[in-house]
Amino acid sequence: MYEIDFVEFPSSSAAGSGRFFEKAFGWTAAAYGPTYTDVQGGGVVSFGFQQDAAARTAAPLVTIRTDDLERAKASVEAAGGVVTAEPFSFPGGRRFHFREPGGAELAVWTPDS
Repeated sequence: MYEIDFVEFPSSSAAGSGRFFEKAFGWTAAAYGPTYTDVQGGGVVSFGFQQDAAARTAAPLVTIRTDDLERAKASVEAAGGVVTAEPFSFPGGRRFHFREPGGAELAVWTPDS
């Protein structure tokens, strides 16, 4: 199973971005530490704002959900993708980032059991 279910945006103020979407559209924002805010209610399962300069990407990061992270990583590499961040844990699951041959960076994640 592979499905797009999350988009992460770079932000200079994750909390400010969350407050904006709460005020503008009535969506729900939840802070996961001082540099990350998750927003729910926009049609996509959820989306987030990454403020940490060391972790944020230059463009929005589309994430693809899977039930087998290692198989997905192997498939990405076999298809010519380059892993840009090895699998790591975050609140709610594990993910890795990759760049496809055209240059776009995406992520694949799996939720905690």
